[in-house]
Amino acid sequence: MNRHISPLLPRLSARETISLLAPAKINLALHVTGRRDDGYHLLESLVAFAAFGDQIDVSPARQDHFAVTGPFAYAVPADGANLVMRARDALRTRFPSRARPVDIRLEKKLPIASGIGGGSSDAAAALIALNRLWALDLDMPALCEIGLSLGADLPMCLHGQQTGLPLVARGIGEALDPVSRFPSLPIVLANDGTGLSTPQVFQALLRRDHPPLPSPPAFSVIEEVCAYLQGTRNDLYAASLTLAPGLAGLLDLFVQTGARFTQMSGSGATCFAVFGDNAAAARAAAFLRARHPQWFVVATETRSTSES
Repeated sequence: MNRHISPLLPRLSARETISLLAPAKINLALHVTGRRDDGYHLLESLVAFAAFGDQIDVSPARQDHFAVTGPFAYAVPADGANLVMRARDALRTRFPSRARPVDIRLEKKLPIASGIGGGSSDAAAALIALNRLWALDLDMPALCEIGLSLGADLPMCLHGQQTGLPLVARGIGEALDPVSRFPSLPIVLANDGTGLSTPQVFQALLRRDHPPLPSPPAFSVIEEVCAYLQGTRNDLYAASLTLAPGLAGLLDLFVQTGARFTQMSGSGATCFAVFGDNAAAARAAAFLRARHPQWFVVATETRSTSES
């Protein structure tokens, strides 16, 4: 492959630890518009990135080491299925002379198999951290090329890691367009402990040729975003509901909290609700925790284009 050089990434001290947030990826809308001959589904999705996520720390070491802590560490695979280690090994295969041993520590705050891109976001953070630590100077197109070989969500998570800004993803997730203007959304994420297999959700789809995503305008305020989202869908919701019937009750609870908009993210089973301000989101999160203390519930916000 051709090596893309970027002058934007500084070289680091051999002793430096790189710490990155791996933000939750939220599919505010997700339309399934077709299916390729190779079995990959064609999607159009409006994606935002939360201020909450996992934490990745990468530093030089005498030998490779990978450790996981946090509330969902028990569910992280420690073998070749782990996307963080696959990301490390993918870079090492391409650049064996530069890829020194590393200590990677993951604090897993996001639930597994929950539709908010936890594993993909972790792998994206690992790619960016190792690109800097090993002074590979790969630019975003090169990183996305490597990322796409690991999973369809990696390119959007790489851009989310780089900028945190909302985008529209098309194709199988590799064609990305930034949203020109987008406010920060106060949001609550909730998961009742259900993990859903993305392939199983796609297998449960009854239709794969839905209408495309309406072209998003420039959004100035939260009300404009919610009005737009009312005209969108998550085409995976009905399929996910056949595998996890409790999703409907979770969305009903959000309605009780006065949410401006509610939907399932990705293939589920995490759902989200948009609120008018952070205080309302915090009250809604407290409401859900009081009734279901065992659930994953977090009040956070998405990044706005004004933060670029």
